Amino acid sequence: MKVKVIGAGLAGSEAAWQLAQRGMEVALYEMKPHKKTPAHHSDDFAELVCSNSLRADRLENAVGLLKEELRRCGSLIMQCADATRVEAGGALAVDRQGFAKLVTEKIKNHPNITVISEEVTEVPEGPVIIATGPLTSDALSEAIGKYFGETGYLHFFDAAAPLVTAESIDMNLAWWQSRYDKGTPDYINCAMNKQQYDAFLEALTTAEEAEVHGFEDKNVFEGCMPVEVMGRRGYDTLRYGPLKPVGLTDPNTDKEPYAVVQLRQDNAAKTVFNLVGFQTHLKFGEQKRVFSMIPALKNAEFVRYGVMHQNTFLQSPKLLDKYYADRRDPNVAFAGQMTGVEGYVESTASGYLAAVAMAARLQGREVPDFPKETAIGALGLYISDESVENFQPMNINFSIVAPLEKRVKKKAEKNQAISRRSLEIIDSLVAKGI
Repeated sequence: MKVKVIGAGLAGSEAAWQLAQRGMEVALYEMKPHKKTPAHHSDDFAELVCSNSLRADRLENAVGLLKEELRRCGSLIMQCADATRVEAGGALAVDRQGFAKLVTEKIKNHPNITVISEEVTEVPEGPVIIATGPLTSDALSEAIGKYFGETGYLHFFDAAAPLVTAESIDMNLAWWQSRYDKGTPDYINCAMNKQQYDAFLEALTTAEEAEVHGFEDKNVFEGCMPVEVMGRRGYDTLRYGPLKPVGLTDPNTDKEPYAVVQLRQDNAAKTVFNLVGFQTHLKFGEQKRVFSMIPALKNAEFVRYGVMHQNTFLQSPKLLDKYYADRRDPNVAFAGQMTGVEGYVESTASGYLAAVAMAARLQGREVPDFPKETAIGALGLYISDESVENFQPMNINFSIVAPLEKRVKKKAEKNQAISRRSLEIIDSLVAKGI
């Protein structure tokens, strides 16, 4: 039996791979290169449209645990991310183009996957996994709304950060360092004193914004908030957020700066860097004017300006089960950010679990149980929890993972204990042949 997967982003690519690895024939539909959304630039699969960072990679962090679970479960996305990683301190960041190219090659060379380059505009009959992402085309978005009775969609806005060339950064005013000197010095740090910060904040919060239909500050997802929206929340909001100076020392003064903008490499060659936390929807000319007020970026060459787009997601607790399948028909499943998981790794996990469950059902095997003690299972249980009243997209965090039976005082030790417990469960599931 052939399974259709709609969309070749992170979730769709992972779902197609897991189905194919279990002997299923897969028809993977992707509308690129014939049609692209405003946020897409490449023809490759699994394109990272915002940051090139998959966030923290240590087991005391929930997303670090989720990554390790996926690695042990044979995740394609994690395999390709590890193969194309670039240095980013304690985080896992990737060469954006190299990563997408590798995922594309793996998918296209799998004997059980047929790639079909066309736009899908209706919800197909199952078995199907729809993973068209937060930028689902208007036609398919309308079709999904009708499929669920017009009540299935909500939306929020998020934004991507600008990119600058390495050679245009003034390294007389910037320096390499990771916060608290953890790991290798992988970030370029651009300091501002109080006077410079005051001028920057005034310009940022009064700059002209691009028109985005339906945009209001209150509709912005907290985890991907435009820097100008954050700046309007209070004088010190940025200094306690993406511009926090804690753990950094300016070699020009041997002191902690007043505020710091960090830059993270965006490709393996270290020729392009992104402004960490600088998602924005300012007009392009305003981005150039305002961000050039950062002293080390006064002559910055912008190779991509920040963009903002509307992300659409399902009211999943009313519609989907813990395997991301339609409660009415488990042969129709959804995956990725459209289900309300937020983040690259979380999207990957949803595609993984939706595919593993569908393959088991179609092959007459017992559907594996990923309990709340695991990060993969906790995410599925969160998006399917009917008791959630105000459903919003969420990153993985330890608060949705089952707590330990005994109390551990230190946070890092507690989180590591939760991770050890989780990985024991994952290992046992892998040993059973999930």
